[in-house]
Amino acid sequence: GADGKPSQVARIRWRPASGRVRRGFDDVLVLGATSLPKADTDALAPWDLHALQPYARDYLAGFRAESYTVPLQDGYAEARRLMDDQIRRDVRAAIGGDQQRIARLDTRISDVTFKHVLLPVWVGAYKYGGKSWRVVINGRTGAVRGARPWSWSKIAGATLAGLALAALALWLFQQGGVR
Repeated sequence: GADGKPSQVARIRWRPASGRVRRGFDDVLVLGATSLPKADTDALAPWDLHALQPYARDYLAGFRAESYTVPLQDGYAEARRLMDDQIRRDVRAAIGGDQQRIARLDTRISDVTFKHVLLPVWVGAYKYGGKSWRVVINGRTGAVRGARPWSWSKIAGATLAGLALAALALWLFQQGGVR
């Protein structure tokens, strides 16, 4: 470098690449409701879709269920985004190397089908500290996602205790160790 210190310079050898990558998609899940945050429902994955059953009224008897509220076109656009992201990852993996520049990418789509599926999500809430906290549970696997209260006084106390222990360890080390 200019100051006499060694420096690293990235050198990239670009080579043209072309080819075909095949990827089939089956059951790309898109949240069809807007009442729950997508981050919460995404955290409930994976879903065992092989266990899907045809709809029967008896499954929902005595339970509240939410119908889809996301229009089909919007759901398809989200599914396309998810598939396009995966295709781009597949192309990068097929090219190889640390960096890739994809100048052109053409995708062909065929046999597109849609299904409306109801997945068992239990929704609950509890009150703590005068505030309501939501919890969602995957009804098949038991995976749980939800917000929780944080005790900032406990976090601060644990941080201070950790710093005090680190300072004590440093002091003991400087004194020649523990006898």
